Amino acid sequence: MRVGAVMRAFPVLAMAAMSLSAQPKTGGYVPPRGTWDTRAPSAMGMDAAWLDSARAFHMRAEAKAPRDLEQAHYQTFGREPFGEAVGPFATRGDPAGLVVKGGYVVARWGDPARVDQTFSVTKSFVSTVVGLALDRGLIRSVHDTVSHAVGPVYALRFGPRGDRADGLASRGEWIEPFGSPHNRRLTWDHLLRQTSDWEGTLWGKPEWADRPTGEPATWRTRPRAEPGTAYEYNDVRVNALALAATSVWRRPLPQVLREYVMDPIGASPTWRWLGYDTSWIVLDGTAVQSVAGGGHWGGGMFISAWDMARFGLLTLRRGTWGTQRVLSDAWVGYATTPTPVQRNYGVMNWFLNVDGTQIPSAPRQAIVHLGNGTNLIYVDPVNDLVVVARWIESREVDPFIARVLRAVAAPGK
Repeated sequence: MRVGAVMRAFPVLAMAAMSLSAQPKTGGYVPPRGTWDTRAPSAMGMDAAWLDSARAFHMRAEAKAPRDLEQAHYQTFGREPFGEAVGPFATRGDPAGLVVKGGYVVARWGDPARVDQTFSVTKSFVSTVVGLALDRGLIRSVHDTVSHAVGPVYALRFGPRGDRADGLASRGEWIEPFGSPHNRRLTWDHLLRQTSDWEGTLWGKPEWADRPTGEPATWRTRPRAEPGTAYEYNDVRVNALALAATSVWRRPLPQVLREYVMDPIGASPTWRWLGYDTSWIVLDGTAVQSVAGGGHWGGGMFISAWDMARFGLLTLRRGTWGTQRVLSDAWVGYATTPTPVQRNYGVMNWFLNVDGTQIPSAPRQAIVHLGNGTNLIYVDPVNDLVVVARWIESREVDPFIARVLRAVAAPGK
């Protein structure tokens, strides 16, 4: 992007400068497609015993939820109003992980090639395709209103209507996700930072039914928060952003991600990004599935630990892959700028550690792409480190990362 276009799209770059101040240089080793070079921990200044301790700790700290992820859903989110699954689930594998130092693999365990559901790590891919649209001028600025870019959407209905929740919003086939007075005011920034308080029902799921709090009598009647003033983690609103990005690109988002990110970074052909049975639309005369931004009701990104690590390395290298620019530095700077009302959150799903609360043992410059399960991509620019961990209890993430960091701090001991 030219300088003027960058400043229009990302007018908060001055704020972003502090967020990743300790950055490794761009360039350096990146793995070619289909392979990834390994190095002995000692060759990368790390202690093998502490890495083995981290691996063993992860295996002991395996997530306790059922491995049948649909069963796990109905024991948790499936108990919410309108909590029925509308997208695919799968049975997960064993705990798996990778440690990448300086671009090289120094430790691995489990089956990193296994494709598993990654839940809200998917949100980082949603925000990435929005960043790509900004980089290419399809969206002029993060502070533009989304309603100016997204018109009415014609939703396909397969079979008889059985989704009572949609009846709360409209009986027709047309949906206008940014048509209400409140939603017309929302910007891309509000949606990316989960501060929109978007209102409505999408794909049979009312926004108030996602992690509902307070008195049930107020779920549908409470006043809307002023956009930008309140953070709320909400998958219906993430799905609204995915639909908006699909409208801007006028293409299925998995195609966008594959062409501009996953193919350039040499990802495998095994990943799948899926939506819901209810999220099909007509786009330029073609049936297109609007993908899910997480696995809250099924779907989302199904991906291997190897491909998660490639995305983490792209994040670590501030959007570069060797000598190729994949994401603009401006986008990475914006994505890692703290949200004013939720400082440990940049854009979805870039969790920040600026106050040390996300991972107390980690440097303040660390980033975490995080999803239920727990699925984790830990990105540490201070130590030139990427760590992927799958199926670990959430409360054990910090002591696990602490063991990895001991391997960096005490090489050879």
